[in-house]
Amino acid sequence: MMTTWKKNKMKSSACSPFEAKLHYCNKKEETFGIINMGKLAAFFFVSLSLTTIFSFFILYSPNPLKTLPKRDPNDDDHQKLLLIKHQKEQENCDLFKGHWVREVGGSRYTNSSCSTISMSKNCFRNGREDRDFLNWKWKPDKCDLPRFNAKAFLRIFRGKKLAFIGDSVARNHLESLLCLLSQEEIPIDAYKDSEDHHRIWYFANHDFTLKILWSKFLVHGDERMINGSSSGIFDLHLDKVDEKWTRDLPIMDHAIISTAHWFFRPMYLHKNAKLIGCVYCNDPNVTKFDVIEAIGMSLRATFEYINKCEKCGNLVTLLRTYSPAHFENGSWNTGGSCNRTSPYREEETDLEGYELKLRSTQVEEIERARKLVSGGKKYGVLDVTRAMLMRPDGHPGAHSGNKWMKGYNDCVHWCLPGPIDLWNDFLMPILTNHSLL
Repeated sequence: MMTTWKKNKMKSSACSPFEAKLHYCNKKEETFGIINMGKLAAFFFVSLSLTTIFSFFILYSPNPLKTLPKRDPNDDDHQKLLLIKHQKEQENCDLFKGHWVREVGGSRYTNSSCSTISMSKNCFRNGREDRDFLNWKWKPDKCDLPRFNAKAFLRIFRGKKLAFIGDSVARNHLESLLCLLSQEEIPIDAYKDSEDHHRIWYFANHDFTLKILWSKFLVHGDERMINGSSSGIFDLHLDKVDEKWTRDLPIMDHAIISTAHWFFRPMYLHKNAKLIGCVYCNDPNVTKFDVIEAIGMSLRATFEYINKCEKCGNLVTLLRTYSPAHFENGSWNTGGSCNRTSPYREEETDLEGYELKLRSTQVEEIERARKLVSGGKKYGVLDVTRAMLMRPDGHPGAHSGNKWMKGYNDCVHWCLPGPIDLWNDFLMPILTNHSLL
């Protein structure tokens, strides 16, 4: 069968008998064929040109209809980018200035769902009955603070090592982080020394390591023994940092430094083998220093060591600021207690008092270290002082169950779960800040 094109061609080129006699028909057919072939060639040429131009347009021009490959929402780099974006969106927001607002059901774990809570912080197991202190959330004045995301944290810090360096309050902070992370993955209790001061937990699925490196003063401190008994008086050597934490520092990626509470006792300060002063002493001809000054000198020695540590590579160091105690009607050993069950209102506490002055000295020291830093080391601040100053309700009090503290109230440490979990809400955006990644 002939195609439509062939039929049209025959119809258009048919010759009359008169044209055939004059041999005009053949010329007409040839002319007609040439004309049609020319049109066809032109058509193909134009089509090819348009196709080529269109192809180049598709290849080299932004195309809103082009399908992009889907990103894994759990991809590590993608998570970092999201956090950086969130950080930039809130550059004008100070996370640490805000107030506590009620949020019923705010706890993200229980003392039953977290198996790593130490007995002294397990307030409910030790008889605490009120639970309203869990129903509060920190609200920054100019933005929102996302809750800690264990899944995102473990993915971002896959293969990393994070150390908490400080006293038992540093351990308290680490235990809060352990509880939050254990809702995503149960860690392996990998190491414990004889004094339970050096502990390691390992998250095998993410190759993430958490350590506590216990140090009372960060610098070297010896307790004076009198007649073979502890005196509660210490000699601090401000030119010697405590080797209990420095020997592990070169293998760490991140370190959270804190100290304060052990300085509230009599101590003698030494530098270059010379006595330079004392705290809480009445010795004549000895320079008297305030607790805040002694803490500042200890931190200065600590950060100077870190800055000079050639093996510490790209270590990221955070300073966790002072966590206030809330003893009322006495101190820890004179009947002081902390029986409140709800936060202070702002007008009930002094937001310009001693605690904030101590915090300011700590921040000044890390800012000084930041200016003198060399290499790839970085510094940041985890500023908890203001928020925790308003939480007298979050301590174990009489519900610590600590055999060493029988008869005394614990108004220094924090119940788990409790307000201390906020510190890890802060930790996430601080550690994932674009300047610290």
